[in-house]
Amino acid sequence: MSERVVVITGATGATGRAAARAFSAQGALLALISHDPARLNALSADLNLPAARFVTCTADLRRIEEAEAAARFVHTRFGRADILLHLVGGWTGGTPFSETPSADLQTMLEQHAWTTFHITRAFTPGMVRNGWGRVIVVSSPLAVAPVARMSAYSMGKAAQEALILALAQELRDTGVTANILQVRAIDVEGAGRGTSPEELTAAMLYLCSEQAARVNGARIPLF
Repeated sequence: MSERVVVITGATGATGRAAARAFSAQGALLALISHDPARLNALSADLNLPAARFVTCTADLRRIEEAEAAARFVHTRFGRADILLHLVGGWTGGTPFSETPSADLQTMLEQHAWTTFHITRAFTPGMVRNGWGRVIVVSSPLAVAPVARMSAYSMGKAAQEALILALAQELRDTGVTANILQVRAIDVEGAGRGTSPEELTAAMLYLCSEQAARVNGARIPLF
């Protein structure tokens, strides 16, 4: 990862923080994106990296203009982006389909489908021009095997996965790959229930390696 430019969205979440620590330890340059400037400042202090090795950017990726502005900012600072770890999360559920507010579906589509659409459109063209890149998102098995009372979340994740799998087909033979890591739950508390942020990060490091250059359009279960 030495000198690779790694863009991490949702950087202030548990998985984003773990990824930032792991990739910076491998020598990567970090571009940390979140909608919360206070939490970005706290993450910067926690990482304690030289200013030349990272930037932070506050952006609402539900808005295409903010995703594009973030991409311009990263390219101005580092000249390129090599890896995109799109880790914006969130879920809603627990109500029967007949009682699910339309606002729940709108929220899930914005968080999962639209943020993915905007951020990949902003960053992947530059990767293709450079002839190397990695795009990774974290999803859920509910995208392909929905359960009761989770319709809005399942639809949001299904749309996100369809986007990434279609993108992967377009990226074939460009040197850029796009893949999906699926988890049932992220074990933020270390209670042994779900996939830990460190396990997710280990899979990301592999997918970003040269050894994983042929892995493209994959759904990789980590549960």
